[in-house]
Amino acid sequence: MATSSAHITSEFNNPKLEVLFSEEQIRARIAELGAQITRDYTGRNPLLIGVLKGACFFLSDLMRAIDTQLGIEFMAISSYGSSTRTSGEVRIMKDLDVPIEGRHILVVEDIVDTGLTLSYLLANLHARGAESVKLAALLDKYERRQKEVQIDYLGFQIPDKFVVGYGLDFAERYRNLPFIAVLNPEA
Repeated sequence: MATSSAHITSEFNNPKLEVLFSEEQIRARIAELGAQITRDYTGRNPLLIGVLKGACFFLSDLMRAIDTQLGIEFMAISSYGSSTRTSGEVRIMKDLDVPIEGRHILVVEDIVDTGLTLSYLLANLHARGAESVKLAALLDKYERRQKEVQIDYLGFQIPDKFVVGYGLDFAERYRNLPFIAVLNPEA
């Protein structure tokens, strides 16, 4: 007996998810950010540092929208573990593979929440002798800010809700969604 595909639960139309930003909205905003970054960094060869794992989608799409010479590197930093709330303790899980002294750095992050992790990271990169350090963030959960962080290139501000998709996860689930959604576990 064949199983109907209508009975298979899909991550793309999961009832626990309320779409906050569609794939089209994300694509349009990234194109705008890419144009702005192109204007600001033309001739400066910035080094984009993607913060793993959540920023992988944003970094990939953003760098294709930037029309100037650039490099990329990755760092992995954790303050969440498998929880939905930050622990406040920042750990560098994967460091850079190249020196950044004298470089123009653009940190690419998926979400700015309390600001504790990013303030640590930005100060760390400044201390390594970078010429400049700026931040591009897809999302800003401004209501939860505990430490002020300057976001130079911002995709969207969001309310204090737990979001998934487009690289953001809950216990390594939902990263592959092409949109950003609020996760309602009670749904």
